[in-house]
Amino acid sequence: MRYSAIAVALVTMLALAGCQSMAETTDPSETLYQKLGERSGIANIVEDLLYLIVEDDRINEQFRGVDVRQFHTNLTDQLCELSGGPCTYSGRKMRESHSDMNVTDTQFNALAENLILAMEQNNIATGAQNRLIKKLVPLYPQIRNL
Repeated sequence: MRYSAIAVALVTMLALAGCQSMAETTDPSETLYQKLGERSGIANIVEDLLYLIVEDDRINEQFRGVDVRQFHTNLTDQLCELSGGPCTYSGRKMRESHSDMNVTDTQFNALAENLILAMEQNNIATGAQNRLIKKLVPLYPQIRNL
């Protein structure tokens, strides 16, 4: 699948899967970072994502041997920074950290699905989910090594 097809699939999937959390705050001054629950909310999303990864046979092998604590911190920082929060991601570059993983489209999509589920479990509104996914989609070529 090409990059644009993956991006369209992710955005469409998010819009359809996010229907459970339609209640979005109407405060236009609230940032994406705030809508995600700030750092503690993002950390909760990442924690739930980690549990979903462990249970998902499509991707759990890719994460075997990963330092869970460090992964949690790095991903929390990355999502915090991407959402406009005061965090700074200090982990490795995406291409570097995924270079030997041979991530498939199925695995990439599985992780995206699990992220959506984790956001749903944390009652993140669909609009905020869409905004976060939109910020993550440009990372796809670096993860997939296209």
